[in-house]
Amino acid sequence: MVGESLFREEHRVIRCGREHIDAIGAIYNDAILNTTALYEYEPRSAEVMVAWFAGKEAAGLPVLGVVKESGVLAGFATWGPFRPFPAYCFSAEHSVYVDNRFRGQGVGQTLLNAILAEASAAGLHTLIGGIDSTNVASISLHKKLGFTHCGTIREAGFKFGRWLDLDFWQKTVPDTKSGGHG
Repeated sequence: MVGESLFREEHRVIRCGREHIDAIGAIYNDAILNTTALYEYEPRSAEVMVAWFAGKEAAGLPVLGVVKESGVLAGFATWGPFRPFPAYCFSAEHSVYVDNRFRGQGVGQTLLNAILAEASAAGLHTLIGGIDSTNVASISLHKKLGFTHCGTIREAGFKFGRWLDLDFWQKTVPDTKSGGHG
């Protein structure tokens, strides 16, 4: 993995296992209920989270986490298919979520660096993030790590009584696996 911060105990990156499903669900549900990071209305049930995790496992997709010294999962990151057509097989849409108690402490940056390293090792060509246009912290993080704005879908979602614009941010991933695609 990349970056010195990954080796500090308070930013230890792990591969999440089934024992982390409840903590991942709590982070997701806080984002659903209190932010526009997810364009969903209802919290995800334990059953939905178990199925979500099983789907990630079956597809061989990473679910990385940062575990604090106390053993608490401070955040997680993953990716999934960008679009379900064969020509998009080298593109993925990533997600990074940080427990509200640990925001502003470098957890998101650690996770985004880790998911970039995973994407590179997996031979992906580009990572794409769909970010609510008012999510200044996430946009700043993506800019800092070299992502570029590649489009906005105006009024893509409706939540908290208002229309939401969805920005897309993209980064070409250095290919360390196959030496190039084509």
